Amino acid sequence: MANDPTPDTDAAVRETVETVDPQIEADRRLIQEAKAKGPLATLRAYVRLSGPGWLQSAITLGGGSLSSSLYLGVLAGFSLLWLQPLAMIIGIIMLSAIAYVTLSTGERPFQAINKHVNPVLGWGWLIATLMANCVWSLPQFALAAKAFRQNLMPSVFGIEVMAPNTANGIIVGAVALLCITMVYFYDKGGWGATVFDIILKAMVGVVVVSFFGVVVFLSVKGSLDWAAIGHGFIPDITLLWSPTDSFMPYLEDVAAEFRQFWSDMIVADQQDSLVAAAATAVGINMTFLLPYSMLKKGWNRTFRGLAVFDLSTGLFVPFILATGCVIIASASRFHTTPAVHFPKADTLPAVARVVEAPSFADLDEATQRQALRGILDDGYVGEAAEETVKGDKPLTVAVTDEILDEVKGPAFAGLSATAVRNRLRDTLYGADPSAVKAYRGNALKRIKEEIGAEALAAATTADTPVEVKAKEDALIADLSLADRRMAAMLVRRDNIHLATALKPLTGPIVAQYIFGIGVVGMAISSIIILMLINGFCICEAVNRPSRGWLYRVGCLIPAVGVLGPFIWAGAAPYLALPTSVFGFILIPIAYTTFALLLNQRKLLGDNMPRGAKRWIWNLFMFLGVAIVLIGSVYKAWQKTESSFLGSGWYGAGAIIAFVAAVVIVHFIRKKRGKEALL
Repeated sequence: MANDPTPDTDAAVRETVETVDPQIEADRRLIQEAKAKGPLATLRAYVRLSGPGWLQSAITLGGGSLSSSLYLGVLAGFSLLWLQPLAMIIGIIMLSAIAYVTLSTGERPFQAINKHVNPVLGWGWLIATLMANCVWSLPQFALAAKAFRQNLMPSVFGIEVMAPNTANGIIVGAVALLCITMVYFYDKGGWGATVFDIILKAMVGVVVVSFFGVVVFLSVKGSLDWAAIGHGFIPDITLLWSPTDSFMPYLEDVAAEFRQFWSDMIVADQQDSLVAAAATAVGINMTFLLPYSMLKKGWNRTFRGLAVFDLSTGLFVPFILATGCVIIASASRFHTTPAVHFPKADTLPAVARVVEAPSFADLDEATQRQALRGILDDGYVGEAAEETVKGDKPLTVAVTDEILDEVKGPAFAGLSATAVRNRLRDTLYGADPSAVKAYRGNALKRIKEEIGAEALAAATTADTPVEVKAKEDALIADLSLADRRMAAMLVRRDNIHLATALKPLTGPIVAQYIFGIGVVGMAISSIIILMLINGFCICEAVNRPSRGWLYRVGCLIPAVGVLGPFIWAGAAPYLALPTSVFGFILIPIAYTTFALLLNQRKLLGDNMPRGAKRWIWNLFMFLGVAIVLIGSVYKAWQKTESSFLGSGWYGAGAIIAFVAAVVIVHFIRKKRGKEALL
């Protein structure tokens, strides 16, 4: 690849070739000629040549973006639609600075940071990126497998047809093969790189169009309040200390002494969402991907304007459209809507007695239904059976159908008493186990607020798990309906919940297939980019050009993510915690490093911004650094405090240790520099 030489760059480790790639020269001439013709010609040239920004879009539109966008809609409705665009603007400013430094010097950033700033920063940046690539590939493979099994192909891979482990193995194997093929195209260059660009842009386009299509369908059905959506793009910093207005009627129904408890829980989640968006809009591995993907394409100073355009269109527009549409769809279906229904305390024991009776299986279906409806029609709190709907049926009809399906299942007869009660409990709540668990957790927190942790532990002590849950159920049932409703409203939902909620309104095609395609596109495009970044990291670690067999081997390492569907649920606390904390530490440091490089005359020479341009760059960069620093410190503290470690001081200690290492190495290098001059 061709890069402009600079006096400070070692030609032996520069990613160059003896002859200039004719395609790169043609691209340079195209930009120069377009600039001479005017803005419209330049715009056409930029659209034709864009690329690295789309790579950024492919990685940021992953499972994390989907999950956070879903919960923003659940938590705040349309009120936080402004958050992710603002966070991404900050990220693009910093990525633009990275692009400017890289394209102005032609130096590989890892080598430049080690040489001109501090090797602790360089190696920390590389190691954090390696960790992120390998760890975050696990949930992406798991997300793809889940979407195929539950959204796209349940008749082929569903639990009723195929064992989950077998289905997961087939799906992740196929996904891995597709991703490895795409990596081969990318590294091949020439026509292979062209094919890669086209397919990747198509993947990002499919993600955007899928989610946009859901919103269009909802709008045609008259299910969206576009005035409220428009208002949601206006920043509202009051959400840092007060709940969104749409929660107020429900908070007013709660007893005065517990209103503050729910208000504080909502505000804490809103604060977490605001801070997390600032800290994670651009991940640590995205800062590594951008400069190396530009260098691999042969870009240099001529391409600096294209780089900014590419980030603005290839990253910002798809990200905002996709995440915004997910927030809108989630808000329209989930905001202030309880995730579960509210069975009375005696409903579960009564239903269990009926279905566990030896004679129940011998009854005809009509009699079975009559026995269950006799309990269920008056078995819920605050919900009239004939008025409450689950899916497209009255609540008690739907629940009766599900109970009978459970009882008729081949595995039901062999279940333990605990398993039977758990399944019946989930069915009565009208939700999957994860939603029921989250609801019960919120409700028990509210009870602990009232009676204290010791009293709650004493009240739920029993000899068997069934008895423990029965006591917890009784305590939850004693809560007021207003409290139970608040606990259910604040349950997180995933893509399967959203697809299910959309189905009665949009039909199965839009809800399951179009939405499912968007989810799979998110997962696969993210896996591909994680592989590409890892190849860059491995090559930089041994100071080799990012091409050939070494690059491809490096790209294969994140394929360890095929284990995601099998181990992620159990391993997540232990893998995600150090990766997240290290990433949060490095993001503001990476931003600061490139901000400093942008002001280093020794590195940039005549390319260093001057005058008002320099002041504007620095103002926006250091404002971005300050915002991200606050968010990252907060998240590092919160992650360790809420983890198995149990204290935020572990996160603070990690930050202090890393900064101390940077300072120590700085003074060692400074001392050696002085000694060399003597």
